Amino acid sequence: MDHKQQQAGKTNDLTRRDLMRDSAVAAAGLAAGLGVTGCKTTETTETTKTAEKARSFNPEMKYRPLGKTGLSVSCVCLGGHWKRVDQMVPGVFGGKSWLDADLDNDGFRNNRRDVVTRCIEHGINYIDACTMQEVLAYSEALRGRREAMYLGFSWYQEEMRSLSSQLQEARKKGKPKPAGWVTEQLMAALDKGMKEARLDYVDLWRITMHEQSGRHTDAEVDEMMQALEKARQQGKCRLCGLSSHDRAHIKKMIGTYPEVVQVVVTPYTAKSKLVTDETGLWAAMKQHGIGWFGIKPFAGTSLFKGDSSPDSPTREQDDRLARMAIRYILCNPAITAPIPGMINAHQVDNVAKAIQEPGLDETEAKELETAMDEAWANLPPDYQWLKNWEYV
Repeated sequence: MDHKQQQAGKTNDLTRRDLMRDSAVAAAGLAAGLGVTGCKTTETTETTKTAEKARSFNPEMKYRPLGKTGLSVSCVCLGGHWKRVDQMVPGVFGGKSWLDADLDNDGFRNNRRDVVTRCIEHGINYIDACTMQEVLAYSEALRGRREAMYLGFSWYQEEMRSLSSQLQEARKKGKPKPAGWVTEQLMAALDKGMKEARLDYVDLWRITMHEQSGRHTDAEVDEMMQALEKARQQGKCRLCGLSSHDRAHIKKMIGTYPEVVQVVVTPYTAKSKLVTDETGLWAAMKQHGIGWFGIKPFAGTSLFKGDSSPDSPTREQDDRLARMAIRYILCNPAITAPIPGMINAHQVDNVAKAIQEPGLDETEAKELETAMDEAWANLPPDYQWLKNWEYV
């Protein structure tokens, strides 16, 4: 019996409900691009009775089913990155990258806790932490209120990217790793991360793969899936998932491991359009009831005119662009939520406001299209790959 057959014979320990709905008309409109107007973010939200079971439920927030998992997640969530938080806490990066932020800096800790607090107040109930630093920072920010939000976990520094490199190096030296080594190392990374972050469990273990995850061998992927399932069986994680930028490979993994892959994290910007036939990733997401979080909703920060500082002269314009981008992305009925990184409570207020606004009218659609064209033209070299996600 192959692995796929074995998986098919197992029962998910969570309630399984396929809440994904057909939206052929809306999808066809999205495939036409940013010209779509009149889209409503309420069309694929859950009923109030169902949504009230969500963590930190707020009647002014809207909620969507996280695929077939039975969980309700806010229509916009908190991404783990804090790339411009030095505008709020000067010097916190020490002149280096955002991942070098001083996690023990009082200003930084207060900032992260304030942002999480405002999320909870608005009914935003998921945090996506995909690095060691993010897991530590957000676990601390949730201390004493762990059940208020779902926490996505990835200790990426010791997950698939690193392990794949180690496997290649071992083979070059003629000392290949034994079967099961990847599973063993991933479980060790999960245990280490949970211990350092003082977590009893994680809601979603969403392993970070190579951006082009097709680089991983089938054997590596199979051992990764074994680790995910083992962690779920042991009660260390409630849900299993992955992040990748490789559309074709994501689709393959969903089809091969339908009982393991429950949530996927991919890029999805205000420039993205759906491929509505069966060749598109959207079709596989919909068919298998996959929860779908979208990173880089603002094309990094390329959508914005200013530097995100509180006194930026373009703050009002940038706020408007951010809200329009969120509204556009939520026209896709398969997306669970975009997950922007946010550096202050005002930005949380702003994305929450977007949920209450109607679909884009013609003027707004044209404004956003122009802004995204400019963002596309101004993408930095290390973000050019986003252009591969214009059609999904």
